Amino acid sequence: MTVRRTRRYANDVLALVLLPLPLLVTASAAAFAGGGGGGTRRWFGGGRAESQRADAQAAKDDAAAAFYELDTAQRGLRISIETITAVDGSPDARRAADEFSELGRRIDEVSHAYIDAVDSYDLDRVDLEASVAARARTDLTRAKDDLVRVKGELERFEQRLGPLLDKAETQLARLAPAVERARAALLAASEALDAVRASGLRADDLAARLAALAPELTRLNQGAGQHGVTETLQRADHVVRGAEAVRAEAERLPERAAETDKRLVSLRTRAQALANRAASVEPVLSELRRRFSAACWQDLQPVPAQAADNVRRAEAKLGEAGHAREEQRWADATALLGTVRALLNATDEAVSAAGDRLQRLNAVSKDPQQEIERTRFAIRDAQRLAMAGRHTPDPRHARPLDDAVARLDRAIGGLEGRHPDYWHFLTETEAVRAAAARVVEQIRGERGGAGRG
Repeated sequence: MTVRRTRRYANDVLALVLLPLPLLVTASAAAFAGGGGGGTRRWFGGGRAESQRADAQAAKDDAAAAFYELDTAQRGLRISIETITAVDGSPDARRAADEFSELGRRIDEVSHAYIDAVDSYDLDRVDLEASVAARARTDLTRAKDDLVRVKGELERFEQRLGPLLDKAETQLARLAPAVERARAALLAASEALDAVRASGLRADDLAARLAALAPELTRLNQGAGQHGVTETLQRADHVVRGAEAVRAEAERLPERAAETDKRLVSLRTRAQALANRAASVEPVLSELRRRFSAACWQDLQPVPAQAADNVRRAEAKLGEAGHAREEQRWADATALLGTVRALLNATDEAVSAAGDRLQRLNAVSKDPQQEIERTRFAIRDAQRLAMAGRHTPDPRHARPLDDAVARLDRAIGGLEGRHPDYWHFLTETEAVRAAAARVVEQIRGERGGAGRG
């Protein structure tokens, strides 16, 4: 349309607007009427051109709908891909992202082709030729078919993406509850710590551990968008574990303090009792030296000095433990009390060993036959088991039992003489019974295995 025609068209429209309403209606009707009473004239010209224009316009509408559907599908799938890549760093997830990028390039190609086809034709032109409308219809139909084809590829890709998306959405569904659990755990730990402090316990170490979790809470509040879903879930679990440990220890702290006080009193009492018992070792050793040979008591000679030294060390550690308790250094107090217990246990065993030695030596010196019969019974019991169901015993069982018999005979022979070594006799009979017990255990193990087979 030329400039002159455009201006004339504008003037005509302005004149029509300025007409009174009845005249405007009349003028509009006359604009569509032929001259001299000759029928109705089409605004755009011939019928064939109008039909081609309508077909082209329909093709344009179809292409526009296909373009919109493809764009909508791509936007939705992009959200799915972003969900997957935010959660999943596996090779499958990376391949899916690469494939989506390749699909995006194909979408761009067919979208540009569609836009070029739309821009290439002005279907509203008054003088649009039928051949141009036909070409427009062909190009727009081709663009629509390409859009539909690529949308089909996108849909098939989306179907394959299902398992990865389900996995990612499952993790995302865990995200909010996990973060909320972490916050709740921190709050519970803080409240437990406040309650403990109100009771007069400092709990400085627990407060430091809780403060160390504060940066983790800050990162949780920054969200998975900044740190990733997987890392956020791991951080939330770490915070929950740390906060729950602090809460549990804080709640148990009053009980721990009472338990520490009780152990301090108990171990002090025990140390005093052992100090008194240690003083009784020397009279026991004196009687052993007077009544039995040196081999029966020589190894007990260091016991009085060792017992006294252990008691002194235990009392010193008790003092350190009491000081740690006053300063509420619970871990140090617990460790020191453990050392005290070990020292007192060792002292108790040594002091008891001297008294037990005298008692056993007294018994065997008066009647060694009881120890002999006890040992022979153990050997005979093992021999009966070895012969059960057999005409001759298995050499693996018979040999150690024969050795046990010979060893017992030698031990009995050692009792002859003016100053017999009763302690050696007792240790030998004990060793013989242990050898017989090993044979019994071996036989039962073999027969039990054969029965299961």
